Amino acid sequence: MSDLVVIVYPTEAKAEKMRTKLASLQKEYLLQLGDAVIAVKREDGNVKLNQLVNTTATGALTGGIWGTLVGLIFLMPLLGAAIGAASGAVGGALSDYGINDAFMKELAANLHPGDAALFVEVKKMTDDKVLEAIRGTGGVVLKTSLNDSKEKALRDAIAAAPPASASATPHAA
Repeated sequence: MSDLVVIVYPTEAKAEKMRTKLASLQKEYLLQLGDAVIAVKREDGNVKLNQLVNTTATGALTGGIWGTLVGLIFLMPLLGAAIGAASGAVGGALSDYGINDAFMKELAANLHPGDAALFVEVKKMTDDKVLEAIRGTGGVVLKTSLNDSKEKALRDAIAAAPPASASATPHAA
């Protein structure tokens, strides 16, 4: 079962920094993400989604490969690749992987212009180590599907003072 967490940041850069931090925790096997999307409310009121996976490009690539293979059968690999890439790009653009795009745009429409919301689908996580790693990163928890105690622990962790850096401690001679 996956959990949804939405955290609002004052800038897209801060949201991207947190997404990068979560990706590094995933590389350490402390966290398994299903999706991580940044929604930014622009000054004109529109919402831009910064997806982790570009489904249009992925669709075009896989469509191009399959189109080339089918084209080889009919001795027209270039035509097959072009048709495959075009159809794959259309299919990729129309697909909705992970968190529902309409839901993210609807929720992000309530943000202030310039704010960014980080939508994270968490499949698994080692709670204590992840909360310690994101301690003091800032942001405001907007919405979660976590139970009350886990949501409170998350709110407390991101609002807490950042951990003291190791370089700030004096070294003994």
